[in-house]
Amino acid sequence: MSATHEVTNQVPPLAGHDPIAGDAALAEACVRHADAATLASLAELGAVAGSEQAREWGRLADENRPVLRTHDRYGTRIDEVEFHPAWHELMRTAFASGLAGAPWADQDPHAHVRRAAGYLGWTQVEMGHGCPVTMTYAAVPALRATPELAAVYEPGLTGTGYAFGLTAPAAKPGLVAGMGMTEKQGGSDVRSNTTRAVPCADDTYALTGHKWFTSAPMSDLFLVLAQLPEGVSCFLVPRVLPDGSRNVFRLQRLKDKLGDRANASSEVEFDGTTGWLVGEAGRGVPTIIEMVNTTRLDCVLGSAATVRAALTQALHHARHRRAFGALLVDQPLMQNVLADLAVESEAATALAIRLAAAVDGGESAFLRLAGAAAKFWVCKRAPGVVAEALEVLGGNGYVEESGMPRLYRQAPLNSIWEGSGNVIALDVLRALGRSGESLAAVTAELELARGADARYDAAVERLRGELGDRDGLDLRARRVAGQLALCLQASLLLRYAPDEVAGTFCATRLGGDWGAVLGTLPAGTPVGRIVERAVVAPG
Repeated sequence: MSATHEVTNQVPPLAGHDPIAGDAALAEACVRHADAATLASLAELGAVAGSEQAREWGRLADENRPVLRTHDRYGTRIDEVEFHPAWHELMRTAFASGLAGAPWADQDPHAHVRRAAGYLGWTQVEMGHGCPVTMTYAAVPALRATPELAAVYEPGLTGTGYAFGLTAPAAKPGLVAGMGMTEKQGGSDVRSNTTRAVPCADDTYALTGHKWFTSAPMSDLFLVLAQLPEGVSCFLVPRVLPDGSRNVFRLQRLKDKLGDRANASSEVEFDGTTGWLVGEAGRGVPTIIEMVNTTRLDCVLGSAATVRAALTQALHHARHRRAFGALLVDQPLMQNVLADLAVESEAATALAIRLAAAVDGGESAFLRLAGAAAKFWVCKRAPGVVAEALEVLGGNGYVEESGMPRLYRQAPLNSIWEGSGNVIALDVLRALGRSGESLAAVTAELELARGADARYDAAVERLRGELGDRDGLDLRARRVAGQLALCLQASLLLRYAPDEVAGTFCATRLGGDWGAVLGTLPAGTPVGRIVERAVVAPG
């Protein structure tokens, strides 16, 4: 029997590549919006991200799910979550590499682009731990609504140390932040939340209520919403109080999720839980929206990372697997599929890094609209793109050992987190209607590529017509959001990507010559050159 078990025509392990500097689209975007030194500063992270060790951390963190410990052996309530050591290695690397809150304390004018490029490359290893990294990053601008609280907690939130465990925040080299908005009766309708806050004599508040979906409950502090007589308000809730005692933070259960399995998500009960008001009473939604808007950047980055990770696996497989007498990568129809995947990935990457550059540049008006549109489109595209990449591997892609099922389960997350497709599409309309500044900023971006491609010019005119027709706009919100994102992607590709990538994008995504599935690029498309560009270089 041993002779029948000789292994042939199987793909070698994927390792030794650099998903940051070795990805032409990502590296070029980093240099374009920052500089070569910024890209060079990510060399160590890129080397780790492409290593076999990092892949093993990702596998172990996903396979060994967090475990809830509500009580210790003596019956004392502890409400702690236990993680596999691989999770802590992922977190430690992310924090040490400046992917959490560090950019807010960095005087480098390209700090957020650097962080975005690192995040996009590093989270390809394992996306679940990106959730607390993202929330820590996003908590800083929201907390600044109350400078006295920011003065206490911002040094920890911007720290690059990672120290797991519930201890006094002041004693830790870095803090992890979370967010608690969702309740069982409301979901995205946070104004219907029932959690109540009562003022205490010492300028704190006592919160009582139930949060239905709180991610990363092991975090050091949370921004949460609760009702005051003035309306929904935002509060800072630490797990450990300044005097070192435990705050009331009852973990009811951990959620059994489709993906994001390495990260814990839980139901939390507040019962006289201590919190500090952030921002103005009754203005909790605008206050926490500062955090939400920042997480949108990472939703786009995370989806772009998931798509890129799937593309990398598909390319690696196709370049080593033979069928019908030739390598898959040399067969025309497979080239069509791979090229279509590569165009989708490059467009997502270009838009994601452009959003990060807007953070560095203080382009709040541009971010308000472009961030929402990108969040809708890039996140919505991810599941279908990953499914097509999985199919490149055939049956091998359907088994857990390939890593593709983990990417497939992860793919829908960012489209749901922080507001599903309908919520975000309607938010695009709100951004369009509240002020002319956001539309003007995005329009200026689109104008930069005018005249470069007739199909692009026609698409921008169609978008202008959609926006000018106010009748039934709510019904067309998804259509408007998608067209806006596509035009932004096309503008970037026409200005910065090779002609074969930009031209293919315009011919298919804008020109109408695009099938219902990927891999339907028209005859004459330079698929070979597109595929070759997408191959990740060694580390």
